[in-house]
Amino acid sequence: MPADRALLDRAIEHGEEEGGSVEFKERLTRAVHLTDGRLESLAAQLRHRVLSGDGEATYVVGVTDDGGIAGISPDAFSESMDVLSLLAEEAGAHIDDVQTWGVGKDGVDPSASRGIVGVATIREGAVLDTDDEHIVVGTAGHVDHGKSTLVGSLVTGEPDDGEGGTRSFLDVQPHEMERGLSADLSYGVYGFDDEDGPVRMDNPHRKSDRAGVVEEADRLVSFVDTVGHEPWLRTTIRGLVGQKLDYGLLVVAADDGPTKTTREHLGILLATELPTIVAITKADMVSEERLAEVEREVERLLRGADRTPLSVARHGVEAAIEEISETVVPVVTTSAVTMEGMQVLDELFHRLPKTESGAAAEPFQMYIDRSYNVKGVGAVASGTIRSGTVSAGDELLLGPMQDGSFREVEVRSIEMHYHRVDEASAGRIVGIALKNVREADIERGMVLLPRSADPEPVREFEAEVMVLNHPTRIDEGYEPVVHLETVSEAAAIYPEGGQLLPGDTGRARLRFKFHPYLVEEGQRFVFREGQSKGVGTVTDIHPEE
Repeated sequence: MPADRALLDRAIEHGEEEGGSVEFKERLTRAVHLTDGRLESLAAQLRHRVLSGDGEATYVVGVTDDGGIAGISPDAFSESMDVLSLLAEEAGAHIDDVQTWGVGKDGVDPSASRGIVGVATIREGAVLDTDDEHIVVGTAGHVDHGKSTLVGSLVTGEPDDGEGGTRSFLDVQPHEMERGLSADLSYGVYGFDDEDGPVRMDNPHRKSDRAGVVEEADRLVSFVDTVGHEPWLRTTIRGLVGQKLDYGLLVVAADDGPTKTTREHLGILLATELPTIVAITKADMVSEERLAEVEREVERLLRGADRTPLSVARHGVEAAIEEISETVVPVVTTSAVTMEGMQVLDELFHRLPKTESGAAAEPFQMYIDRSYNVKGVGAVASGTIRSGTVSAGDELLLGPMQDGSFREVEVRSIEMHYHRVDEASAGRIVGIALKNVREADIERGMVLLPRSADPEPVREFEAEVMVLNHPTRIDEGYEPVVHLETVSEAAAIYPEGGQLLPGDTGRARLRFKFHPYLVEEGQRFVFREGQSKGVGTVTDIHPEE
């Protein structure tokens, strides 16, 4: 989406003021602007601009000294942003936002490709320290049961209008808004200040609002909002299996009750051993008798899955925090319209512990969920960091490629909910801008690793599997889709003994049909095809020759 041209015009206008907070640069290069003496001088200049602007400065890149539109190549613009980031760090500041425009023969033209002009907003203070605790919650549940609406009300603190208005804060595709259905994973974030309570967004559509939450909160809660409609079940599985989630949030609408999709999503959450909360939504739409009936249906559903329901209304938040586990499931009654139950969810998300805090000490690893291209920045790989910490400037490996090889790349920059950070650790949902690779060469299911790693791509692996449902029996060569981390790939199953029946648990060999991936012992996965589904755990791998 093109940036607001008015911002560029204002920057050029105010840049004419002597000694102001705006600086014009045609381009910045490492060879010229980071040399001894020059770096210190430019950092001092940047510091002066920031102080002149009461903690904020604007750098217009791709223009002449007098503000004339010039435009520079994408590579030159990316290098300029890298250099500007280093200058800002030297001056005790950071790049908070960057907006870019295409430049054509007749000036600014968003569709032109002759060059780029950009406006970088510099703010005082170091980039956010990402060591604070951060939990990631994956939502699930039947279509139209209120997942996105519930999350939209949580992150804004605003009641819904009764028509699902707050869900628009999460859905990112125009056709989703038109149809009222989510078709891909969406993301939301809010947080908590240790002294002042919840930190929410006035308008989640504004990148600055999301970035502000990340900057201000002492504790962050990120939501991965999945898809409730049956045709996109694969996307839901990807969201629940492929993200490094701490908790699941299963919604059940009081006017509908548990459905076949509810049971399916619950099965996926429990199969991945994810501690889960059930939120009964739309309590404002039904009578007290109907609400009590749905609560009993939910409790029966959980007991049928060998889980113990814990009513937060009866037992309290303290009990829910102490007891939540792979076997105990807190149940909360909510309404996004009346805001019933929202304070309870706030307290739970504020106090629930991170489930895998030790992962930050392990080597960096991130499975890629999606990729995109940002003008002036280049290829960006997005996902949830599985382990370790990544920093701007780190040298990494990306792969495996189709031939099983890994490519050397470098971290250009990192963003978390539109807030630029110097580093990010396990559990964070991030976008990592990469050097030395095209966006077209990045695929879902690839992984980012330290340059020192020695990864072995895998086409085959051994696993302990459980068949949850199948119309007949699983014979050798049966090909479901295997969902492991962000990998979604057809794989042939070869059961030990030749076959597996519904309800069976046994060993099997699995072989990806098209592509090798990074697979490790202990990883859990879901396999599904039609009405057939099962779960498994990797027990041994067969590296590619």
